[in-house]
Amino acid sequence: MTLRRYLQLDVFADRPGAGNPLAVILDTDGLDDAAMQAIARWTRRPETTFVFAPTAADASYKVRMFSPQREVAFAGHPSVGTACAVLDAGMATAIDGRLWQQGNLGMLPLAVEGDGATRTIAVRAPKAAVIEVAEAGDPRLAAVVASLPTGTLPPALMDGGRRWWLLDAGDEAALRGATPDWTAVIGLAESTASMGVCAFARADAGRDYDLVVRAFVGINGGFEDAASGAANATLAAWLQRNDALPGRDGRYVASQGREVGFDARLQLRVDGDGEVWSGGRVCTVVRGQIDWP
Repeated sequence: MTLRRYLQLDVFADRPGAGNPLAVILDTDGLDDAAMQAIARWTRRPETTFVFAPTAADASYKVRMFSPQREVAFAGHPSVGTACAVLDAGMATAIDGRLWQQGNLGMLPLAVEGDGATRTIAVRAPKAAVIEVAEAGDPRLAAVVASLPTGTLPPALMDGGRRWWLLDAGDEAALRGATPDWTAVIGLAESTASMGVCAFARADAGRDYDLVVRAFVGINGGFEDAASGAANATLAAWLQRNDALPGRDGRYVASQGREVGFDARLQLRVDGDGEVWSGGRVCTVVRGQIDWP
């Protein structure tokens, strides 16, 4: 028997069932690429992460991330969730409120604030670059969700570790009630080498969040992401670039996932250097072991 510590977490959530699910394998000795991909396919979580001892100086730990189909260079919710897992397992300790994650994109810092049930963890996302700015009526975007009103900002394709089209939907109710054309989403993702469309709108007055986000993923058959740290970080960079950040002092809260049965809250921060931090709370739902040779 080869017993490996196994966790399932809910990321960007203050309670089980609200956030984006993540599987974490803490014992990885002897696992090769094929075995890790097989485990990720078996867990059927959006991503499964595998924790290793760091090989880079000053790294807190090393992580590799796999979707059920392939290895992923970077994703926000797996970064935040893995940090929670290694802290709780005593595999790493935050120094001056920081962890350093070694991954396929190099070293990324994570900010740890508070402890216990109210602890928040945020990853500093890779720098996002603008690939294309489109016209408001661009037919490629209009076909995705034909019923959405036109917002203030033009559509933009940005790359922040993962490439997303960002679409200003203008109105919370319209965005929440929108039904995407999945054929158009898949076609757009394939033709532009992107994940798909991250649509957003300012929240109505009186909400406990500042922005509503829906992420329509055009790969693996098309699906809506429950809560995407990478998409939200890329969006924050676009908003900051256009002096359009909501909230106060570079901080705001995004609501995502209600339309697919979740209720995540993502905490975004743009610091004084223009760096974007994407994070929130994490709930551990399953603690156990898997027997995987």
